[in-house]
Parts: sequence; structure tokens; C-alpha cells
Amino acid sequence: MKEKILIVEDEFIVANDLKMILVKSGYEVCGIAASVEEARILIDAQKPNWVLLDIILKGDLTGIDLAWELETKKIPFLYISANTNHSILNAVKETQPYGFLVKPFRERDLFVMLDIARYKYSVENGNLNNDISGKPSSKENKKIEIIGKNKKLLDLMQKIEIVAPTETSVMILGESGTGKEKIARLIHSLSPKKAKPLVVVNCAALPESLIESELFGHEKGAFTGADTVRIGKFEQANGGTIFLDEIGELPLDSQVKLLRVLQEKEIERLGGEKTIKLDVRVIAATNRCLPSEVAEGRFRLDLYYRLNVFPLELPTLKERKEDIEDLAYYFLHKYAEKAKRNIRIISDHALRQLQQYDWPGNIRELEHLIERSVLLATGNEITAFDISNDIPSIKKENDNEILSMADMEKEHILNVLKAANGKVFGPGGAAEMLKISPSTLYSKMKKLNIKQGYF
Repeated sequence: MKEKILIVEDEFIVANDLKMILVKSGYEVCGIAASVEEARILIDAQKPNWVLLDIILKGDLTGIDLAWELETKKIPFLYISANTNHSILNAVKETQPYGFLVKPFRERDLFVMLDIARYKYSVENGNLNNDISGKPSSKENKKIEIIGKNKKLLDLMQKIEIVAPTETSVMILGESGTGKEKIARLIHSLSPKKAKPLVVVNCAALPESLIESELFGHEKGAFTGADTVRIGKFEQANGGTIFLDEIGELPLDSQVKLLRVLQEKEIERLGGEKTIKLDVRVIAATNRCLPSEVAEGRFRLDLYYRLNVFPLELPTLKERKEDIEDLAYYFLHKYAEKAKRNIRIISDHALRQLQQYDWPGNIRELEHLIERSVLLATGNEITAFDISNDIPSIKKENDNEILSMADMEKEHILNVLKAANGKVFGPGGAAEMLKISPSTLYSKMKKLNIKQGYF
């Protein structure tokens, strides 16, 4: 049975072209509506399976208003719009669409987006036949341990069990140090591609002039210094999984080329003419707020939706206080054995220190602290940790109130942003003034709830 699609678009020529494209490809278009009022009548009469939704429509109501009604009726929808400013994107995100396609677009882009949307809808509603014959045995699973009993972490693990056996693209979101690469490795180990390579790419570490060569490879003589053939990261991952860490750091030119590879599932080496077909599962990760990056023109909206099919958000260590003791002992045993030290106990006082600290560096910071403490311990017990920033020590001027470390950091970042006229990165930007990378600053702003409206 054909899927019925309702088109809600106030420009007749655009809507009619869209209808012809869909009908030619086997879809049933059950109507075209130019306003929310017209759409309501068609929805009640036709019961569409999907709605393609423009934002600006005839009348007082917008596509976003209709989206909330569709969400109540459990009818999945995708936006097709030329509106990509910050406030629009925030309102769109709240309605939880299954995709957002920017006009104008290619036919192929439309069908890729529809395929992604249907797949995501099936996963969320449990309609996939998840053949997990490729799932490793429990013995193999022990190679990648996820420590903790926090509810957010357990919910995350359930989502991983759903998505890992599929081919779905995954976006891992979380602050630095929360374990994004470890989650990527777990997903790969639970997938049918587990016997093939997992290739890790740190996008932030790629020199801009060499990104295309690093990702897609080059032929001998492709450019000055290309003395041999180079196999790119995607080709190395063929048959397996590629993990694109810090995806938000890719420049826009490279994003265009990456999007083409993801859509076409093929590459051409730099300087080559041969097309190489790919079978690669993509997992991406970032500590940036990508919707904000899209709104500010630094990340392509179509690439965002292509990668963000199945988002997984990792909780911070501050949100996992009940897991700190288990994690601390896990790292204690690991590094005591590695250093050949007979240290098996963390005192109650030391554990309280760990519980009272805010962990801006998350699990990575805890691991490094335990490793250092094992090397410095003089007996068979860690009695205290050297955590220098866990006690607030600066007061407000003319006030007896003590600022927490987080409040101090937030106040300082806000002052620098004001001095930079709201500019986050680039010459004269806040990141340059603070002498930290833009990605680190964005991560801190997200953690401290610093939004564009503040400055």
C-alpha cells in the first residue's frame, strides 16, 4: 500500500512540482493545502501517513502551529522551508520533526530525507525487525565496560541496544570527557559490522588544507607532495564504521563534500576519476550545540539532519553522582594494576571529596585524578584527593555572598562576551580573548546556560 503524503505549501508552483516528483516515485499525494485551515480539513478526510510542511503559510497560523497539532494526532511530519534563522530553528526543534529540508533542494535530497524520516519513525515506534544476529556474545561485550546505574545512563543503554544492530546514523552529544568515543566503540561492537574496522577521525585535528585528502584519499600526483596513493579514512572504514568526532569543527566547504558522500555512498580520491562505492556506518559526535551552529551559519542544516537521525545525549558526571564511587574504584584497580601498586581502598573522606566536586572535565577528569593519585599514594589507601578548585574562595565586591566556581566562570565568560560584542570565535572573539578553543567555549556556554540573549 502506498504511503499517503499531504503537502502543506502556500506557493502553488512549488507544491505542484513537489507533488509530481513524489507521484513519479510511487508516493500517493492525498492533497495540497495552502493554509492551516485547509490542512486540517484534508487531514481529517484523508488521514495522511506523512505531512510535508512549509513554515510560512496563508492566514494567521504557521506551519509550526500545525506541527503541534500533528504531534498531538501522532502524524509524523517534515519541514520544507527556506526559513533558517535562529528563532525559527528553535521553534522548529521544539516540535520534534523528522526532518528539515532547506529550499531549494535536489530531488535526491528529498528522497534521502524521507528515507531517514521513515527509518527514524520506525525505530522510535518499535516497528523495525531488529535482526541482532550480529550482536556479540556477553563475553565479547565485556571488552567495553560501561560503569554506572544512573537512570539517564540506563536509558541511554536501552537506546544503544535498539540502534546498534541497525545501519542508522548516530549522533552522540555530550560535554568533553563524557565518553563519546567509548559509546561509539560500544555501538560498533554490538553491530553486524563488528568484524570490520572502526575508524576514528578527530575532525578538530584535521588541517583545513588536507581534510579532503584525509577523509577521501588522493592519487599519486594529485597535488605537490602527493608522491604516493593515499587511502582515505572513509575507504579504510569500508564495510565497517567511521566515527567522526568533533564534527562541528568541520569548515563549511568540507561539510558540503561530506554531505555528498553520505548521500551518494561513494567517493572519488582527490585527483582520481574512479568512483569507489562505500558501505560505511556513520557515527558522529560533538560537544557543540549544532542547532545554534546552524542558525549562525556555521553548520549546514541538511548535513545536521542527515547525521542526527538517532541522537544519543550523554549525561555529565555531575548528573551521575551515584556512579562516582563505582567509577573511582574502576579506575583505581586499573591504574594500581598498571603501576604495580597495592592500593585497593579510597577513604570515606576522599570519596566525599569526589561527591562534592562539580567535575567540569567529567569522566576524563576523574580518570586522570585517580591515575595521578595512585602514583602519589604512599600507602595502600587513598586518603585524600588534591582537588584545588572544589571550594569557592572569591566573594562579590561589597557583598558577603560567596560565588561558586560555576557562577564565577559564568560571570567571567559573560563579561568577555560583552567585551567581544557577542562574537564567540575568530579574531577579537571571546574564545581568542580567553585563550581557549571555540569548541571548549561553546561547551562551557552550554553547560552554564549562557544563551545568545544574554549578550
